[in-house]
Amino acid sequence: MLSDSNTSYQTFTNAFRQNLPENIQASVLERAENFSGNNQQADLIVTLGFKAADWVIERTVTPVLAVMIPSTKYVELLGKQTRTRQVSAIYIDQPLARQVDLLHAALPESRSIGMLYSSESPVNLKKLQNELARYSLNLVAKHMQNEESLSSDLEDVLARSDVLLAVPDSKIYSSNNIRNILMSSYRQRIPLVGLSQAYVNAGALCAIFSTPEQFAAQASVMTILFAQTLHLPDPQSPKLYTIAVNQDVARSLSITIKSTELLHLQVEKAGGAP
Repeated sequence: MLSDSNTSYQTFTNAFRQNLPENIQASVLERAENFSGNNQQADLIVTLGFKAADWVIERTVTPVLAVMIPSTKYVELLGKQTRTRQVSAIYIDQPLARQVDLLHAALPESRSIGMLYSSESPVNLKKLQNELARYSLNLVAKHMQNEESLSSDLEDVLARSDVLLAVPDSKIYSSNNIRNILMSSYRQRIPLVGLSQAYVNAGALCAIFSTPEQFAAQASVMTILFAQTLHLPDPQSPKLYTIAVNQDVARSLSITIKSTELLHLQVEKAGGAP
């Protein structure tokens, strides 16, 4: 069940179906609103994105695997659960430890990590500080009170940081804001570590993320396990991930950065895989 018809969900769907053995049949519902819970015969419902998971959770007793949702939203789903069922998830966000491992591997000379956040940010500041402490890194975090203060808050963080860490916060990193954020960080010669390939294409120095195909591979494994045991594995962070680097940005900022292959090896060695 898809939250909408975006390309990443379509890519996931194709890869997921290809990964399943012949004895497991999968049908696709492209609009969550079309699901009523009546007359459906599925043994397991796999939802893509929070909208679909949120819609289905109160309308069925069938086990649900919610894929590509923020880890904080999984807690919200459990709070809405009014019927007895199994609910598991594959989070869309990378583990903080893995993100910090990439920061250190890509920018080993950096000491101050800047982060702008709002009330919608899912990041646990205390946990992030603990992860940064493994490399003796300092967190420069500032809470953005409202969108009008974005520019001044960002300038303050950039002035005290060696690198800016983007977080999955739609209030700050919206499509309307991301270009200005990238331009501000570029002017200050502060690299931005992003959240996806799109960030890197737009001007972030690097990013660590999971592709739809990687999510599909993990979801298919969990689905096959469910078919064998009728029990869903516990909710999980992404196991497979991709690192992207913008070498043009690195050259412009006079940064020497390792290849994606070397960065991946270093993150793996540091314990970046859960």
